[in-house]
Amino acid sequence: MIGFAFSKKKINTQPMKNQIKKIFILALFAALVACNSQKTKETSSATAPGYPPLKERTGVLSQSSDWIIVKNKAAELFMSIEADSADTKSRLLLAQLYMQEARITGEHPYYYPATLTILNDVLRNEPENFEALAFKSSVQLSLHHFKEALETGKRAMTINANNGFIYGVLCDANVELGNYEEAVKMSDRMQSVRPGLESYSRASYLREIYGDNNGAKVAMKMAYEAGLPGSEESSWAGNALAHLYINTGDLKNAEDLSNAILLQRPSYAFATDALGSIELARGNYDKAIALFDNAIKVMPEFSFYENKAKAYESKGEFDKAKEIYNTVLTMLKEDAAAGHYAEMDMAMVYLKLKDLTNALKYAKIEYERRPDNIDVNNTMAWVHYHMGNYTDAKMHMDKALRMGTQNAELLYRASVIEMAAGNRKAAVDYSSASKKINPFLKIETSDRI
Repeated sequence: MIGFAFSKKKINTQPMKNQIKKIFILALFAALVACNSQKTKETSSATAPGYPPLKERTGVLSQSSDWIIVKNKAAELFMSIEADSADTKSRLLLAQLYMQEARITGEHPYYYPATLTILNDVLRNEPENFEALAFKSSVQLSLHHFKEALETGKRAMTINANNGFIYGVLCDANVELGNYEEAVKMSDRMQSVRPGLESYSRASYLREIYGDNNGAKVAMKMAYEAGLPGSEESSWAGNALAHLYINTGDLKNAEDLSNAILLQRPSYAFATDALGSIELARGNYDKAIALFDNAIKVMPEFSFYENKAKAYESKGEFDKAKEIYNTVLTMLKEDAAAGHYAEMDMAMVYLKLKDLTNALKYAKIEYERRPDNIDVNNTMAWVHYHMGNYTDAKMHMDKALRMGTQNAELLYRASVIEMAAGNRKAAVDYSSASKKINPFLKIETSDRI
């Protein structure tokens, strides 16, 4: 058991900046694919009135073995929906398929609004449909509508309190809102109802928040090993474990694991991006950039571009980095236009672009939504530091550190802020702790003390 009820020890985890910060809901897609595993002939995608069609994959993802299966299933579901306007099951399966496509392709601005269209249609006719509410809460999480996700998840739980999926949603929503003790309760409930990849990964995340990095690795390793090798879910868990290794300076294990993931699932761009982060930590900037480019070719994930910009910063090519950060900002604005709350990420990009006014503006918007979240306070602290507001920076950093999180980047920032506030001993202590956790932490040139 990976739960927390057995121990009063604080468990630490600073959410990994772009990827693990938001824990993905791992949909139950294997059965859906399996039922079509014998089909090889491609069919055309029909469309049901009012529902956006399946979007064609491009590049490497269009050549993956599951794409024909996915297209066949989508066509089958559309035909069933057209034939029977009361076919709720097919609508829910289509929503689930779209949620999976969003994760695989990175086409979030298209698939999440499309999924909500389908789910809201179901809920208009069946307002107490548990599956529709559970999936809707998952999409709301993906859009960073955390308060709404919590409300929808609680509503679903009143209908079915014995479902592990919904406790995962409630765990994630409470984490993102900064309700960490409640998140631990939901994680424990999930493990008691449904132990496995999804529950172990959440236990890992909470242990990281509370400062138990070694315990986080143990739990995420269990999650990885619980998944079907080569599946999207198992690859996700393996990549999360690789980032735990990276964030604690264990580059060799991170590299071996990322390569193993790619052997099983060659199109998994997040593992390629992780290899880029490893080379960046080693100071092999050109190699890192090439790997980030390879990841970008597979899917348009903004964090891949952001990592590429960091590599150019480390090379001293600041104009190139600025160009890429502007691309990231455009991507985030597109996500925001599709209903995604992207203000915290936008704040950090504006900070990179030296636009401190907008950095503070967008950080404050996110802070108003979730003032207790440690990531949000970390962002507020760092923006205030760059603006010279050291008292405010320290106040937010103290709040970000309140769970005892042992993340090297977070502790480095704390050392910088304490030094600026005139607290030299605290600054040295935080700096020493940061270096001990991850001696390979890449300090951006503009942020050096």
